[in-house]
Amino acid sequence: MPQTLVQVLLIALSLAMDAMAVSISAGLACKGPALRLGLRLGCWFGAFQFAMPLVGFALGQAMASYVEAVAPYIAFALLAFIGGRMVWDGASPDQQEEDLSVLSRKKVCLLAVATSIDALAVGVGAAMMELPLVLSCAVIGVTAFALSFLGAAVGRKLGQRWNRWAQVAGGLVLVGIGLKFLLERLF
Repeated sequence: MPQTLVQVLLIALSLAMDAMAVSISAGLACKGPALRLGLRLGCWFGAFQFAMPLVGFALGQAMASYVEAVAPYIAFALLAFIGGRMVWDGASPDQQEEDLSVLSRKKVCLLAVATSIDALAVGVGAAMMELPLVLSCAVIGVTAFALSFLGAAVGRKLGQRWNRWAQVAGGLVLVGIGLKFLLERLF
């Protein structure tokens, strides 16, 4: 069991890296309190990272191969769209100073989906690797929550210092993460 837990933790850490990077990016762009942002992103990303392996397990291998084939394209489109909007809003001279202006509930949900699509395949893999599914999902969800919370706090600290240019940088990071998903699929 200890070896299994180490495997699950390593999987959880690798899945949570994208969520953490997106949280740093969001923290750079947002104007609200770091605690509120961290809890919000942590809950969304943690919940999606918890649920996606369950969905992947339920879909089975046949459907998962299709989802795996289109997942990078979906993730790229979502991240590029949201990141592009952040860059546009940050570079606009008439930018409004609103609390969490760039992260509506819809945008946070799209980011959570985009960063957790790869966890669908983990659900299928958990069955093949004979990993305990519920324990795996719990560790993945908690890890994503913790790293997203930390990422939002770090990003928020940096964002306070560089204000609207931090929003541009955050948007570029999101586009870059989306591009990474796409390039991994193509090559």
